[in-house]
Amino acid sequence: MTTVLLTGAAGFTGRAVHRLLRDQRVELRLLTHRRPPVADPAARLVHADLARRGTLRGVCDGVDTLLHLACTVDEDDPRACGLVNDRGTAALVAEARRAGVRRIVHLSTAAVYGDGPHRGAVEGDLVPAPVSAVSRSRLAGERAVRAAGGVVLRPMFVYGPGDRWLVPRLVRTLTALPVSVDGGRALLSLVAVEDLAAAIAALAVADWGPVPGGAVHHVGHPEPVAVRDLTAALTEHLGVPAPAADLTYDEARELLAGRPRDLRHLALFGQDHHYDSGRVWRRTGHTPGAFATRFAAAAPWYRAHLAPLTHLTPLTPLAPPAAATAGPTEDGTP
Repeated sequence: MTTVLLTGAAGFTGRAVHRLLRDQRVELRLLTHRRPPVADPAARLVHADLARRGTLRGVCDGVDTLLHLACTVDEDDPRACGLVNDRGTAALVAEARRAGVRRIVHLSTAAVYGDGPHRGAVEGDLVPAPVSAVSRSRLAGERAVRAAGGVVLRPMFVYGPGDRWLVPRLVRTLTALPVSVDGGRALLSLVAVEDLAAAIAALAVADWGPVPGGAVHHVGHPEPVAVRDLTAALTEHLGVPAPAADLTYDEARELLAGRPRDLRHLALFGQDHHYDSGRVWRRTGHTPGAFATRFAAAAPWYRAHLAPLTHLTPLTPLAPPAAATAGPTEDGTP
């Protein structure tokens, strides 16, 4: 029986991976730091702290597969990002190598590529150029994994039950500033958390065969989703106000001048960010579900957890300019 050590089991993706692994014939160990992971009497708890190298000694003994999903995404604490995502990952990988772990799967992010536009890039097409402390530290952590022959997964936008980043930020933005950018034509690589988890769980037990070590896989739905379709889903399922006006990308940049975090979000959601992910789905044999179906299924969770965000007062300093008050046409184009 394969022994799997899972880090980040209490997190967004980790919980979904844990649910899948419980149904597979694996001996499961959950590495935990502060928060207790979801209850699982069949799993063995391993207590350690990625920020304290000494606590990692022995955590990989007897492990066949390491699934490393734990990270910090605190944009305001670059020191913690470096300590956990970079040096913590390197220390864990070193321990895995010492213990003879055969497979290492590491969850990173396509945000390591930096600002777009990115259109249909396959692995190896783009040179990483991270623009945030989080992304820089996660790219640094990748290097240790790839040097050890592990597999790095780079999703871009992940949604579904437990999402505290993608949809919450879009809801806040659209409620405070109900405008679209270039008609919402930007295409994004989205992936439902259950599909990302399915890929990770499959890699945990698959025969890796001749696949070269140190591989990188993008993880997104084969069909990118237009921002206008994403915002329409937010309106339909969550009651988020539909965009009342449309701005060009340059107009939006001018409007957000002096707001670096908002400008970063504009760069992410106002330009194409989609990547070819065919390799990971061929390798795992999993077919991801359609966005419309997956989002509709996740909507009850979002409604229960994000209701306060839909009652924000529009941000007066970000009111759209008078010259851009015309709304989109019925098909969503400007």
